[in-house]
Amino acid sequence: MKVTAESARRFLFARHFLSPARAVSGGPDAVLKVLHRFGSVQFDPLAVAGLNHDLMLHARVADYDPVWCEELYRRREIFEVTNKALSFVPVDEYPWFRLGYGRKGPDYHAQILAENSEVAEQVLGRIRAEGPLSARDFDLRHGATTDWFGMPENTVRAVLESLTVAGAIGLARREGKLRFYDCVERLLPADVLKREMPGREQLRHKLLSRYRAHGLLGAGGAGGTFARIGPPRSTAEAVGRDTLRKELVDSGALVPVEVDGVRGKRFVIGDEVALLEAPPEPAASVAFIAPFDSLLWDTSLLATLFGFEYVWEAFFPPARRRWGWYVLPVCFGNRFVGRIEPRIDRQRNCVEVLDIWWEDEFEPGSAAGFVEAMRDALLAYLRFADVERLEWAPHLTTEKKLFPGPR
Repeated sequence: MKVTAESARRFLFARHFLSPARAVSGGPDAVLKVLHRFGSVQFDPLAVAGLNHDLMLHARVADYDPVWCEELYRRREIFEVTNKALSFVPVDEYPWFRLGYGRKGPDYHAQILAENSEVAEQVLGRIRAEGPLSARDFDLRHGATTDWFGMPENTVRAVLESLTVAGAIGLARREGKLRFYDCVERLLPADVLKREMPGREQLRHKLLSRYRAHGLLGAGGAGGTFARIGPPRSTAEAVGRDTLRKELVDSGALVPVEVDGVRGKRFVIGDEVALLEAPPEPAASVAFIAPFDSLLWDTSLLATLFGFEYVWEAFFPPARRRWGWYVLPVCFGNRFVGRIEPRIDRQRNCVEVLDIWWEDEFEPGSAAGFVEAMRDALLAYLRFADVERLEWAPHLTTEKKLFPGPR
């Protein structure tokens, strides 16, 4: 299948529910609609401008309220698993995610449980007897386990994560950044838990989930796009992604695509071929895209197809940042037109825009339909943040005049 670059751009924005933005209606059911298309939505604990999954859903779901995700979790319609990273998935897909990997792979977590069997037995016993517990409900213990920075890690916290990877427990709820765990049989429906999927089928489903999340990925990927699935090519120990992808193509689940001006073969979900063949005209709406939004996974495609360079600079030292710390790309129609750095300040009941950067040759004041669309996006973001005022940094005088916010 061959398509033009313009068709590919229109297709991606349409299938990502961004043309127009914030148009999927139905409250919590709209959240499920997005999740069922994408397969999973990535979670990240940083919340300076909103949590990543909330920002993703806010860009797509009309009048999105973060409590909707919490409600769906309480209703056991979504569940937290490790996919590309920590993610929410529809509960009915849980059987395809039993092969847990956690942060460092199943062997690492199995070793944690083996080396701390007494702690694991105590932790699991208390959860079974008392219900949901957090790491704070146990005495602090340090062992040989280290965290990402090489520092001694709380053994109980490591055991809780490893029991989650093993499928014995799962996340019951969060209170701020504190995670409470319960036995998985109390968290998921019995008919879901009794479904067993062969390991190969689980891996194939996970691979397909990455293509569902993006819509037009190639065979490779930057930033761990295909992490926790397997090596590119099959080995004696593991089936390779190339083999799994061929099985998906042979079944019709994936269809190979060539995009004008883009190197390498791409793959589209079989059910979305018709949309790629005849994508709609782009809508004049603006959305702010979360840092870990699946639309941004393939930075090479962003550069070649959209002419947009995307780098997340949160881990860069300030002197190396061209933009800012927690910056959201701004899309309009089927283009990326800039970047915005908002902060939600609940004490002052406002959103402060620290900075904004427009793409070369984009003039916000003269682009047809942009000013009104940007104002709509900012007002929607204020409602999402549940604050009343919009404040622009002193140097953003032009933006303040164009987009003054509520009066």
